[in-house]
Amino acid sequence: MEEEWITTAEAAKLSGYHVNHIRRLIRSEDIVAKKFGTIWQVNRASFIQYLETAHQSEDRRWGPKPEMKS
Repeated sequence: MEEEWITTAEAAKLSGYHVNHIRRLIRSEDIVAKKFGTIWQVNRASFIQYLETAHQSEDRRWGPKPEMKS
C-alpha cells in the first residue's frame, strides 16, 4: 500500500489547526512527516490517527479551537 502525504497547509485545513501547530507536531514527532525538497509533508494516516487520539483525550487543550459565535 502506497503512503499518502499531504502538505502542512492541507493538514491544517483538514483539522482546523493552524499551520504553526502542525509544524510543532512535526518537531515533537507526534506525527510522521518528511521533507520533499523544501516542503514538509505529513503522512495522512499518521495525522488522522493523531487527530482521533487527540479528539478522545480528556485534555481539551489539544485539538482545533471551536469557532466563536457572535
